[in-house]
Amino acid sequence: MTVRPHDAYRRLADDAWRWVLDQVRWEDGPWIPESVTPGEVPQVPGQRDGMHSGVGGLAYVLAEIRLTRAWTDEEHTLAGAVADRLRLGIADEEDCTFFDGLPSAIGVLIALQEPGVDAAIARIADLATPDGWPQTVLGPPRYLPDTRIHDATLGTGGVLLAALWAGRHGAPGAAAVAGHAAQVLLSDAEHLPTGTNWLMAPQRFRPTPSPQMPNFSHGLAGIATALACAGSELDRPDLTAAARSGAEHLVTLGDTSGKGFVLPLHIPTLPDFEDVTYTWCHGPTGTSLLFPALHRAGVHDVAGEGPLSWHRRCLHSVRISGLPARLRPGFWDNDGRCCGTAGVGEVFLDSWQRARDEVDLEFAIELADALVERAVHDGPHVYWQFVEHRAPEPLLPPGVGWMQGAAGMAAFLFRLSRLLDDGPDAAAVPRMDNWWALPMDQASGGRC
Repeated sequence: MTVRPHDAYRRLADDAWRWVLDQVRWEDGPWIPESVTPGEVPQVPGQRDGMHSGVGGLAYVLAEIRLTRAWTDEEHTLAGAVADRLRLGIADEEDCTFFDGLPSAIGVLIALQEPGVDAAIARIADLATPDGWPQTVLGPPRYLPDTRIHDATLGTGGVLLAALWAGRHGAPGAAAVAGHAAQVLLSDAEHLPTGTNWLMAPQRFRPTPSPQMPNFSHGLAGIATALACAGSELDRPDLTAAARSGAEHLVTLGDTSGKGFVLPLHIPTLPDFEDVTYTWCHGPTGTSLLFPALHRAGVHDVAGEGPLSWHRRCLHSVRISGLPARLRPGFWDNDGRCCGTAGVGEVFLDSWQRARDEVDLEFAIELADALVERAVHDGPHVYWQFVEHRAPEPLLPPGVGWMQGAAGMAAFLFRLSRLLDDGPDAAAVPRMDNWWALPMDQASGGRC
């Protein structure tokens, strides 16, 4: 492993962030393109304000930068304009997804320390139906009309995580929204001999069987995580018990050989996909988040082992997988937060700050070094390009935003540089998707 000066990561992050800021456009408020192709005029994306690839995601970079230095005038202006635009849209917003809708707005406004969360919670409450929240992602012919989604990024699980986060920051009505979301999930639980299961969309909405995606973004791991957090935050032992039962079933679906734990990407597996990936969204990186949530909720045992033992199993599987090397086309072609290197690195930094295992820090540095080596330098700018090996032009244009672009990767590098200087007791940025995995005194915004 190359030993680099700590400020090498900071310099790279500064150059990447400068590139991101230079992509900000202004038309009825700020926006960023999803990606940038030389010679093409960027288009306003459909989800221009969201956390995933929209301008809202820049709030999390700004929150990380605030721990390192004071914002510049340019950054102050951007932060205020993002918050203003989000607040203006809340009354008419109908999207209740974690990445791009009202839950996303809650996370962004809290990251910016701006008002508006109360209004977002009230709007989510207005949109609620007895069996969840309307959505436009899944529908005929594969799904029935008015299908309900229950996962952590498109459905009820994401609403639950956002309501809990709003509640930790004192938003009135948040507990009621969280309670309703939790009840919807309990009502659609599948009780099996091995424990409890939840699907992305319940079976009643599926004319034909569909593969299950059991990991964090679209399946059981994310839903059980949300319920575990709700159990502790709402003082609901029934929700904690449901989350533990989900974890009991989850561990029967994966490979627990040796010291590891990894779940398939799909059950049953599908052709043209990797059987297993190691990402935040669909691999043990994200699935590991379930187990600190269970531990915080007071669960002592899952299938004969403590929750934090299962957490270490997940991280062990990631560390021995071979990433960040690109072992074969399709194995590790992405360096972003959602599906790639930066997202894995963030989870390992969270773990290092909580558990103080130096192996976690060493692996996070190895991942950061891969970003250094793969960075594309363009004058004063830095960005990254991912690979889609099945496409005629496999090298993708550089992404800009939080989950799949330079913004999120810069934030990881900013954080690593800061932690290398200040140590594991340094402040962290708690978010809707990680607060329970941080040290108890870092999960700010309400009781722990």
